[in-house]
This record gives sequence, structure tokens and C-alpha cells, in this order.
Amino acid sequence: MAGKILVVDDDAANRELLQETLIAEGMEVVTAPDGRSSLEEFARLKPDLVLLDVNMPFLDGFEVCRRLKSNPETRLTPVVLVTGLTGREDRVRGIKSGADGFLSKPVDQSELLAHVRSLLSLKAHTDELERAELVLFALARCIEGKDPNTEGHCERLSGYSVQLGKEIGLPDDQLVALRRAGIVHDIGKVAVPETILLKPGRLTPEEFLVVQHHPVLGERICAPLKSFRLVLPIIRHHHEKL
Repeated sequence: MAGKILVVDDDAANRELLQETLIAEGMEVVTAPDGRSSLEEFARLKPDLVLLDVNMPFLDGFEVCRRLKSNPETRLTPVVLVTGLTGREDRVRGIKSGADGFLSKPVDQSELLAHVRSLLSLKAHTDELERAELVLFALARCIEGKDPNTEGHCERLSGYSVQLGKEIGLPDDQLVALRRAGIVHDIGKVAVPETILLKPGRLTPEEFLVVQHHPVLGERICAPLKSFRLVLPIIRHHHEKL
């Protein structure tokens, strides 16, 4: 399985060993000698997986992992901590930093490859979900673009919702749901004729019933995405009187 991997270790011999092993399996590998440069390489490469030493100068592996996992743009990239530390406290600290796995030094080749293949497969599925989300977002923006009076409404609503969610202390998963729902909440309008959407005057009772149904349709459109579990109720109930 091909993939882009960032190997971070201040020991050149360890970097080279991991790099050679992974290249032999057909993977693209870039290395970094410390925590600070690893963040720069991550931004440049956008890897599918990070193998991260713990004890390094400038920034240790725990801090690098924490930064990657706290950033919405990078948090879904798997990070494996490669360490000689075996204490329970070190493992707990790694888990708290957001690590997706651990490898003990000296690294066993079969264990390394099993970890890498498993996490690359997971990343591939995650990328597929993200692409599906992007298609939905694009569709939602196209629907919004039909009406010049609502242009930019979804992005604004998404931003305001997240800001309000932060103010009241909502957890990260609910903030993500608010961001997504703000963008796609009107996606059910894809089934509403333009003659109704753009009608300048008052809607007839029959036309209003068609518009009223769009939250239900929006929920159905987004339902196949398991990652939208928290988003679906927001879409369904964003008009409190429906």
C-alpha cells in the first residue's frame, strides 16, 4: 500500500532505518531531525502518516503530536509515537496528546509494517469521507448560489454557530457538527423548484409545504455519511416550527 510518510527522529541512524524499510514497501518517505522542522515538513508534504520520536530537541514528540491533533486541518492524520520510553505515565501522556499508536525501540519490522498498513488504510477511508463531505458542501453552495439574496448565508451561519458553540463550552465534536451543519443545512432545497425558491411574492399554501419539506430531504441526503451523525438532527430541526 503506497502512502506518504513523515519520519521524525533526531537520530540519523533511526531515520535511515525506518526510511529504507518503508521505501522498500513502495512508500514515499520524508524525514525530519527534530520537532520544529517536522511541523514545517508536515505543512509541505501533507503526509498520510507520521512516525514520531518522543525525545527530541526544540519540541518533543508529545508536543508535536498535541499540536497536530489540536489543529482541525491536521487532526485526522494518524500519528505513531516511536519511543524507548515504556513507563505507564509515558503511554498515558502519549494517549492524551492524541497519538494513534505506539512503537517501542528498537522497532520490530513486522510490527512497524502492520501499524503502517493499518493506519494508511484508515487514512484512505477518512479521505474518502472527506471527499464525500466536500461534494455535499459544493452542492450546498450551488443551491445557495441560485438565490442572490442568500449568497454567503451558509458560511456566515457556520462561522457564527461555531463561535456561539465555543462561547457556551461545547466539545470539539459538536463544534465540528455545527460547522458542517451550517454549510449543508439547506441542502434539501435541491428538490425545491427554482420557481418557488426565487418567487418574489408570497408563496401559496402548496408552495410553502414544498419549502417546509426541505429539512427532511436534507437529512435523507446526508444520512449515508456516518461522520454526519451529530449533523443530521441539526439539519432536520433547523426550522423550529417544522
